[in-house]
Amino acid sequence: MEKPIVHIETTINAPLQTVWEQYNNPEAIIEWNQASPDWNCPSSTNDLTIGGRFKNRMEAKDGSFGFDFEGEYLDIIPYQKIVYKIDDGRKVNIKFAAHENHTHMFIEFEAEDTNPIEMQQGGWQAILNSFKSYIENNGKA
Repeated sequence: MEKPIVHIETTINAPLQTVWEQYNNPEAIIEWNQASPDWNCPSSTNDLTIGGRFKNRMEAKDGSFGFDFEGEYLDIIPYQKIVYKIDDGRKVNIKFAAHENHTHMFIEFEAEDTNPIEMQQGGWQAILNSFKSYIENNGKA
């Protein structure tokens, strides 16, 4: 059965090179990778190569819940596209597009069947918004 595709996007007030580097840098990922202030990402590893793997530890700050978000890179075109497969088998496609001093990010991901699509879309969009805020408000832009 084909999984529904969920779309999110944002425009970041920063050059493409900065956005690409900060999106893929484990030290930066720890800073921005959370959907809400009561969550955090205490660790991140990232081998941005085809066949390489990533692993981001996601935890509630109160210690009540945590999980590893991990997968394998399937396709990479530097500064343009990243495609990966999450360990549960779902695919994610990320596109980066430069527009003057701004960068537009488009993300498509296959929905999982446990949570409502709107909840998944909201959570992923919140993480992308956190990334945008990190870039624009922490001297990265």
